[in-house]
Amino acid sequence: MRILLKVFALLDIISILFMVPQIWQIVNHFDAIPHETLSVLRVVFTLLIFISLFASATGLFRFKKYGIVVYYSQFPFRLVLWVFSIGFITFLPELLHQENQWFGILFRLCIIAEFFRAYYTLQAHRSYFRVIKQ
Repeated sequence: MRILLKVFALLDIISILFMVPQIWQIVNHFDAIPHETLSVLRVVFTLLIFISLFASATGLFRFKKYGIVVYYSQFPFRLVLWVFSIGFITFLPELLHQENQWFGILFRLCIIAEFFRAYYTLQAHRSYFRVIKQ
């Protein structure tokens, strides 16, 4: 399980790297963000999940409980904001010039993989960090 959590930390680092251009756009064009509630919330949550990815990657890599807790808090926002652990695979069709054929399948695969990650994170939490009081 320790190796699996380190793999999850690596996936968080990859997510950070792929989010950098999006965060850069937000920072550079902050004035262009519409003042509607949903737009502002999306930007705020995107910034928060970007910052929390650093905490979860660090915590998971160091095998600390806070990394798992941060991931639990990220999970619903990952689904809403499409910040998936293996989301980088959705870029493969662009590299292979077959964008229309594979994106839908790979996107669904990312969602399923995120639920598997949540399941295995929960299993690691139960195995190593749960204190049973007797």
